[in-house]
Amino acid sequence: MPPAMQMIGMQLWLPVFFITAFCLCYILAFHSPKIQDVPVAVVNSPATSAVTQKIETNAPNMFSFRYFGDENSAVDSVRKGDTAGALIVPASGQGQPEVVIATAHQFQAANVVESSFQQIFATAQGVRINNIVQLPSSDSFGQGAMYMMLSWCIGGYMVAMFIGMMGVPLSHSTRIGVLTGGAIMLALLANVITGLILGVYKTQYFTQMTGLAILWIFTIGLFVNGISYFFGRFIAGPALLLFVFLSMPASGAAFPAWMVPSFFSHLQPYVVGHGITEMIKRLLYGVGEPYWQGFVLMAAYAIVGVLTMIVGKRWRESKEIDRILNGKTTMMAEAQGAMLRHGMENRAKTLLRHGIDPETGDRLYRSDIDEDKGSNGDGSHADSSAAADVVAELENSVHGDMMTNTGRSLGLGDVDREYDIRHPAVPGRHEDD
Repeated sequence: MPPAMQMIGMQLWLPVFFITAFCLCYILAFHSPKIQDVPVAVVNSPATSAVTQKIETNAPNMFSFRYFGDENSAVDSVRKGDTAGALIVPASGQGQPEVVIATAHQFQAANVVESSFQQIFATAQGVRINNIVQLPSSDSFGQGAMYMMLSWCIGGYMVAMFIGMMGVPLSHSTRIGVLTGGAIMLALLANVITGLILGVYKTQYFTQMTGLAILWIFTIGLFVNGISYFFGRFIAGPALLLFVFLSMPASGAAFPAWMVPSFFSHLQPYVVGHGITEMIKRLLYGVGEPYWQGFVLMAAYAIVGVLTMIVGKRWRESKEIDRILNGKTTMMAEAQGAMLRHGMENRAKTLLRHGIDPETGDRLYRSDIDEDKGSNGDGSHADSSAAADVVAELENSVHGDMMTNTGRSLGLGDVDREYDIRHPAVPGRHEDD
């Protein structure tokens, strides 16, 4: 195959992987979200038990009621995101029940709880909805945190991915320096656009959001940099899988965990998408998990990144030494070498086609202007030995045997060189003529 086709062919694994992961992660998780086992907090009381038993009888498996000792604890679970809502039933069993939601934490979850309980209590005295933390008008559907999280993930893994693919000889300190610089630059860029230009969040949070973005982008980059020693040019696969395809549906940012297949809900505590989204919501809206949980997750990824970086570099160097001593090579190295040689050949042929010596850059024949200067008024050439001059010029510029390619080292064939000498190009004549 031509070298260019070899290079293209060895990269086609990426679109195949992308399509497969997209279908098995995004489409599988989001094509048909189900409302089942919705976590709802209730205060433990006889009146509450009577209501929940009736709901479970009429709508089995729809809710997963979690009992708390007092109303404050139940409401706090909604604020933290542990539950999608809280059902507060008067202890006497009389009066209007209250449903507590927080759209700022999970817009879809809050809407599901609100609409569900409005239908359940539609024939009775009705239900009062208490939205304790509403979303601002600048992020009315709660998608801002999700896409900010995604941009941080992509920024972090892409910087490290290119370091892993192209920066093999770099030292640890150089790599860390590039990761640090990239994290600062990308965090500033992301927050200037989202915070200052688009106004997704209030400008008073710009400094804190930028600092948080720097930490997460650097951590993700550190992790990908470490594992890149083991995956080489295929690092884009695991990086995309961990920080995009699995992280997005498992984060709970697009849909709550109980609306997607259980596989993703089990992954939720371990994916960076969940940690980033919860920290953003805690910072901007005062909802979500406490900060320490996000920092613990961040530290875990950073530690793995450092360990794999130390071990991976030694492992990679040992593999390289073994390859060199045994005269081994790789398909990519062979293709790159062939591509370089092919490029040099095309370069030489292009220069020769335009009458330029590939080595010296000198012209191999006189230009139209030179010929016009030496012609008579009627257009005939004053020097009838122009062709002989061209051949002489070729003889002086070519090193080695005139009938071969000796000393040229450009990969041109013997026949091509002989043809160039015996048939010097003239203006207006195509090389295939």
